Amino acid sequence: MEAIRNKQNQINIVLDEKRMHDPLERDSSYESANSFMQIEEQMKGFIGLEQVKEIVKEIYATHMVNAKRQELGLTTSQQVLHMLFKGNPGTGKTTFARTLASIYKNMNILSKGHFIEAERADLVGEYIGQTAQKTRALIQKSMGGILFIDEAYALGRGGEKDFGKEAIDTLVKHMEDHQNDFALILAGYPNEMEQFLELNPGLRSRFPFIVPFDDYKTNELMEIAHTMVNNQEYVLTHTAQWKLQSHIEQMKTNQHINFSNARYIRNLLEKAIRRQAMRLYSNGTMKMPDVLHLIADDIQMY
Repeated sequence: MEAIRNKQNQINIVLDEKRMHDPLERDSSYESANSFMQIEEQMKGFIGLEQVKEIVKEIYATHMVNAKRQELGLTTSQQVLHMLFKGNPGTGKTTFARTLASIYKNMNILSKGHFIEAERADLVGEYIGQTAQKTRALIQKSMGGILFIDEAYALGRGGEKDFGKEAIDTLVKHMEDHQNDFALILAGYPNEMEQFLELNPGLRSRFPFIVPFDDYKTNELMEIAHTMVNNQEYVLTHTAQWKLQSHIEQMKTNQHINFSNARYIRNLLEKAIRRQAMRLYSNGTMKMPDVLHLIADDIQMY
């Protein structure tokens, strides 16, 4: 207890001297808040995903506190950034992972902040020894950034004799050996990823962040739709909005197998734009405001 009190007294002396002689120290809280706002700005384009947004904020706050602890001579430890994303198609897993690389770069957590996307073929070789070599090379290429492997469960689909298991074992080893040099993000469908985690006894414990990417609610999908059309300088008429919302609710209620969340909305709207173009070209009415409006007849399900 006495040792702790002495350490605290030493820290207080250091803090008082810094505040007295270093005007930048007085502004550190402002700079921290400003950086926090920049991170929130990068994430605000993502609709929903509140849980993973909160995790990113926690990582940043921990990074800032660790920097202060190091400055004060206290013990610090690097954060392990490996993540596992579980979600259905079109829930934003890949897009958020790409943005995360940029966020980590801005946080000064990753030195390069580059993003490498890989799949089974990039890791698994055709003969003994090639898989470990390919996997190590990919990890080396990812140092200082994020290695993202989508549909990661495909690595374990070939059975015991498949080289995919060798890739998993190599990943597990290097996740521990290089846990402060890069971030590995594995992604895939919820049920398949749960089965994947059982393939190696040490796999689950290597991921401090296992993040569910939930299906979007109807209102969130409508917000995504409006964002998409606005970005392309189109406008959904009221009847088009009603038709789209009714269709989304029907697809979600029936749990339609082809429904892929934001990806489904994007494909549907791209088709609506093509149908609008055909309608306007056929009618010879390519003028304002007709070229802006997507009407109910343009919204065709598929």
